[in-house]
Amino acid sequence: MRKVGIAILGLGVVGSGTYKILSSHREFYQKTQNVDLAVESVLELDREKALALGVPAEKIRSNIAEVVADPDVNLVVECIGGVGAAREYVLCALNAGKTVVTSNKELICKYSHELERAAKRQNAGLYFEASCVGGVPVIRTLLDGIESNRVHTVAGIINGTTNYILSEMTENGSSYEDALKRAQELGYAEADPSADVEGFDACYKLSILSSLAFHTKVPYTRIFREGITNISPEDIRHGKELGYVLKLLAIGKQTDAGIEVRVHPAFVRKDHPLASVEGSFNAVYLVGDAVGEVMLYGRGAGDLPTGSAIVSDILYASTHSDIRYSTFKNGEKEEAGVQFAEDFSSAYYLRLTVADKSGVLAKIASALGKTGVSIGELIQCGSKGEVTTVVLVTHETHESNIKSAVEKLNATEIAKVDSVLRVALL
Repeated sequence: MRKVGIAILGLGVVGSGTYKILSSHREFYQKTQNVDLAVESVLELDREKALALGVPAEKIRSNIAEVVADPDVNLVVECIGGVGAAREYVLCALNAGKTVVTSNKELICKYSHELERAAKRQNAGLYFEASCVGGVPVIRTLLDGIESNRVHTVAGIINGTTNYILSEMTENGSSYEDALKRAQELGYAEADPSADVEGFDACYKLSILSSLAFHTKVPYTRIFREGITNISPEDIRHGKELGYVLKLLAIGKQTDAGIEVRVHPAFVRKDHPLASVEGSFNAVYLVGDAVGEVMLYGRGAGDLPTGSAIVSDILYASTHSDIRYSTFKNGEKEEAGVQFAEDFSSAYYLRLTVADKSGVLAKIASALGKTGVSIGELIQCGSKGEVTTVVLVTHETHESNIKSAVEKLNATEIAKVDSVLRVALL
């Protein structure tokens, strides 16, 4: 039986969950995987936290040099987060020839090219299943499940905080502010929620997933990003009337115009599998040329779900002698010649305040038509004095067309566009 010595860097939520799983499942892995996973070292400055978790005092370390100098440590698990100390420590471990497993999406998104070079130099492994969608095995699916396919769509709900907030607004009619406060009380949102609600977290994850799915580097700087801070209960309510559910979606597609990558709120048809993903749950929707549609669903965060993904990588690294790296040239930027589709296409939801008089709807349709936009669905939501609210959903059109249409409508005296949201075509 092979013994693998493990070091865990940081005993926060994820690190603690990883330690719990490794400790409680050690005999199970010996029996089922023929491998002995032994935690030999823990880097944690709060000794009392480590001791309370059951870490033996002699295995608690205070600096990275002690960890990488330990000959009994073969594999290092990074659970610190961020790109400061975590980057330094991971490079230190890789340069010492230690295989690294990490849950750090920002680190992998921004510096995987640098980390992979270090790993290759020392013939060390670099694994990051836990960086995307918590305990949902989406990276393993892309690498070992549907690798026989040309994947042309990777889309999903990959941030639990925003999905909880939008679910609260949808089911309970909460305002954005009230839903955010509730998410913070439950521990789903940080005191500073901007990384989640402004779409940065989903952006980092989409960069990783689309790079793996499309076998080419997709830098996060190439991803269109829009958050949920301006979403109103009114738009969610009107969307429901039309048969849609609002989600923060991460969408990556291979198109004739190039790679299309974007993170933004979007309405999803209520009969689409993604529409039923509620609360803090996550889901990823994949489409391959041979397998067709694949849906992965589960908890996208938390100590044990994310710890599960980390230990999955530990087991994989411990039971496979071959080390695989990126299937593409992993540089800081995209490869020369790779095209990105910036003027993507979608259907669009528009909420307008219009003059309540005859002929107005015909004038709106005419104005839209002049910019290449046609109306698919329309509802009139009631009058308030001399104006009324009109909600419409367009047929598929380009982003540039809808921007021109909004400018043209706002320049008239008959209509003012109050809200524009995309409608996912999945």
